Amino acid sequence: MLIGALLLALGVLGVTAWAQVDRRPPNGASQRPAFTGQTDAPAQTGGVAFDVLTVAAGLQFPWGMDFLPDGRILVTERDGRLRVVSPGGNLSSPVDGVLAVDARGQGGLLDIALHPDFASNQLVYWTFSEPQGGNRNGTSVARGRFVDGAAPRIEGAQVIFRQAPAMNSAQHYGGRLVWAPDGTLFVTMGDRSINEGRMQSQNMDSLVGKIARINADGSIPADNPFVGRAGVPQQMFSIGHRNVQAATLHPETGELWEVEHGTRGGDEINIVRAGQDYGWPTIAYGIEYSGGPITGAITQKPGMEQPVYYWDPVIAPSGMTFYTGALFPEWQGSLFIGGLATEDLVRLSLDGERVTGEERLLRDVSERIRDVVQGPDGALYLLTDSIRGRILKIIPK
Repeated sequence: MLIGALLLALGVLGVTAWAQVDRRPPNGASQRPAFTGQTDAPAQTGGVAFDVLTVAAGLQFPWGMDFLPDGRILVTERDGRLRVVSPGGNLSSPVDGVLAVDARGQGGLLDIALHPDFASNQLVYWTFSEPQGGNRNGTSVARGRFVDGAAPRIEGAQVIFRQAPAMNSAQHYGGRLVWAPDGTLFVTMGDRSINEGRMQSQNMDSLVGKIARINADGSIPADNPFVGRAGVPQQMFSIGHRNVQAATLHPETGELWEVEHGTRGGDEINIVRAGQDYGWPTIAYGIEYSGGPITGAITQKPGMEQPVYYWDPVIAPSGMTFYTGALFPEWQGSLFIGGLATEDLVRLSLDGERVTGEERLLRDVSERIRDVVQGPDGALYLLTDSIRGRILKIIPK
């Protein structure tokens, strides 16, 4: 009787009892989660019918997007081009005034975000891998004024934040921008994927492997957690990150949620809180690409935060948003994340801070998902990561 009631309840919720979404064996086979539900949430089928439309095609490795007030979309291409995309899918010529990028490997022009008061100040912000000389570079934030017209351009572009130290690497830039409710700006970064950078994720004198928080002009918020601490970059908000490829605000709590890449296993979701240490590379789930354990082969340590959820094997996450729109009432409150490695769109159901179910969508599209954004019309918009990249739009069927 009890088992039957449980199965019925799970069916009503759209959860397949005890079934996993990903049946591949974990890389960290001997590892155990810190709490129930931290990984392998039950497979969930929401039963929502939807169509996938192509809004625009012909983009070369698009990375980030944001909506202009009139519904057009600003889209970055990793090799350094910024485009304006009309609702009908027409691509503008490259927007003049964008600063030079180091477009090697994973680097280039990354995220784009309009200032919250864009309607009055026309300011746009973007992240990019900034060349620093001698093959060294780092994640930087620039801003400038968007001048609209037949040939849109950026005026007065200037760098307002630089990750330091710069490194000779073409990987793990992080690069997402998220505006906080108080008007400050979160900047996600990576560990640069080399040993020199990896160990700096725990170093307090480095911005490598960190999340930063700055004011809109690049100055330092007075309430940042390390303000006044000698030898510590005052922009630093949290430490111990590997490669934060996406972040978004929780629609109810206003807290920053992020998703970052692990190695072979260990992709994780974290709630980012001021001054906290998220463990990399001291603690981690999964294993090294070479097959051995990560640093001390430990997954938990006092004083280091546990992820809300992790994947092993990985999805290679990029792009992240909570759904709050009216087009899909059944999806309200769900967390959507793009999969680069799995080439799908992941939907997570939540109960507070706990993941209660996972669904994999768009498996028939078979394209790497780079960004996930809820549009002003309540539809979900996706960027596909390829030389023939597209903007996709998910609407009810």
